Amino acid sequence: MPIHRFVVLTTLMLAPALVAAQGHDHAQPVDTDPAVAGGAAAMGGALGQAAHLELTPLRPPNAADSARGAEILREMRDGIEQYRDYRRAIADGFRVFLPNVPMKVYHFTNYRRAFSEGRSFDARKPSSLLYERTADGGYRLVGAMYVARRDATPDELHARIPLSLAQWHAHVNICVPARRARARWRETVDGQMKFGPAGAISTRRDCDRENGRFIPRLFGWMVHVSLEEGFAGEGSAAHEH
Repeated sequence: MPIHRFVVLTTLMLAPALVAAQGHDHAQPVDTDPAVAGGAAAMGGALGQAAHLELTPLRPPNAADSARGAEILREMRDGIEQYRDYRRAIADGFRVFLPNVPMKVYHFTNYRRAFSEGRSFDARKPSSLLYERTADGGYRLVGAMYVARRDATPDELHARIPLSLAQWHAHVNICVPARRARARWRETVDGQMKFGPAGAISTRRDCDRENGRFIPRLFGWMVHVSLEEGFAGEGSAAHEH
């Protein structure tokens, strides 16, 4: 796999997860490559599809985790404050993913950081910045996203962001159309998309029946942190979107 493609996959892997309770609007681009389209849905869609979502279990809260969480939030806010002006982010190498696809939250990803983030963690340097579109065509900074290797253990994820404060998530059991059947992205079942990370198909057997391509796991672990609200799942027993 070419190094640039590995970097992109690593970034999307852990870079896409919505900021705490920000919610994802599932926007499915139909004119892009299915692999990219899947990434777009992962980054822009709701995390409420249990069949397509694997969540780390929340651990019991404790004082040490709370202190660590407060430190992470301080470092994150200090690190991304300079990017309230999205043009500064672009100048520093962040690139917006699918800017022309309607989404509630847009991911500006720095691929160099994404590559490094797969190996080490620095709360001040998230691989992706999360923005909402403004009425004047600009972007408003709302948070950041961190990613981790798909084979990272719960303890490794906990060492980055405590599992008592946030749930990392991964997109799983995804069926996509055959490579040359892009028009099939428009197909629905009872009003629900048939394919993709929010699709009605969630088993290899059903995917085979549709002559689709089954992806057991799309990218790696991701977690989003809200600039104002803190950690997704913080203070709750479940991940709400």
